[in-house]
Amino acid sequence: MPTPLETLVSCGTKLWLDSIDPDLVLENRKFGATGATSNPIIISDLLKTGRFDDQIMELSKQGLSDEDIAWEMTDRLVKQAQEVFAEVHRSTKGDDGYVSFELDPLLEAADCPLSHDEKVARYIELGKKWAKGHTNRMIKVPGTPAGLGALEELAAAGITLNVTLLFSRRQYVAARDAVWRGAKRRPSLEGFKSVYSIFVSRIDVYTKKHVPDLSAGAQGLVGIVNAQRLWQENRQFWSDKNLNLKQEFIFASTGTKDPSDSPDKYVDALAGSDIQTNPPATNAAIQKLTGKVFSRKVDRLPPTEIVADIDQKVDFNKLETVLMEEGLAKFADPLKALLELIAKKRAAK
Repeated sequence: MPTPLETLVSCGTKLWLDSIDPDLVLENRKFGATGATSNPIIISDLLKTGRFDDQIMELSKQGLSDEDIAWEMTDRLVKQAQEVFAEVHRSTKGDDGYVSFELDPLLEAADCPLSHDEKVARYIELGKKWAKGHTNRMIKVPGTPAGLGALEELAAAGITLNVTLLFSRRQYVAARDAVWRGAKRRPSLEGFKSVYSIFVSRIDVYTKKHVPDLSAGAQGLVGIVNAQRLWQENRQFWSDKNLNLKQEFIFASTGTKDPSDSPDKYVDALAGSDIQTNPPATNAAIQKLTGKVFSRKVDRLPPTEIVADIDQKVDFNKLETVLMEEGLAKFADPLKALLELIAKKRAAK
């Protein structure tokens, strides 16, 4: 009898892991995972375990700074995960089997001294640096003004992109159009691949706090409806481009935030197409759902009255503004914490 996650994959979802913990990557590969993603929180949590202290000390003895050590360890851990998924990348001819590498979040910190143009240039520089020599690494760029400003040049340079921290249609369209402009500047579209990470559960946290007058039926479904609509628009946009690889949505932030929700709430509603990057805890909880069988639901919107209530009451411009402010803090603060962690580890030796 197939496991729940095996049925998720069978119904059309590409399962990616929201972690590059070497042990969890191997475990989730057995569950059917075909890719993974990373960010500073994931790296920091891994280094906190002490499992990599020897490597940190080795790099310290080489004279590397705290920041250099953080990025060297990120590079090593992402590379290790890439090796696990390399065969998937080969067998799908570049359509799957990727690991995402997130660029420097400190570019979006409130105290970053760089101008907009300087940030754009830095994203382009870092994207080229960390993509060089890798076939199954995606460069993860945020849907901020500077991140969006860098996408065309990065895409034109042949870099495989994961545009992250997306909450709204405005961001998605800006990201998609910039990537496509850059892709069309390449000598060939052979091997062109891009993905767009729409955050789901964070939207429902927002509406519970900021849109309390939503109907009981609509509250808790805004993130799903938003993701489903943008997924459909993405499919329509790329349908006539005659590309050999899929330009896909990543459904991110699929772990539930409300303890009363079933752990498969978002996974189930968005099952059947494109990519889900699920937290390890979500995958583990889903595997315990005895008899759970996933089926394609990503193209099934809730009843008309629920969608109408969402459209009437949710201001997506305001939603984007608030969630981006929160997201940028969550984006930059973990790297600062990671640098502090490395400094403490070095000082303790």
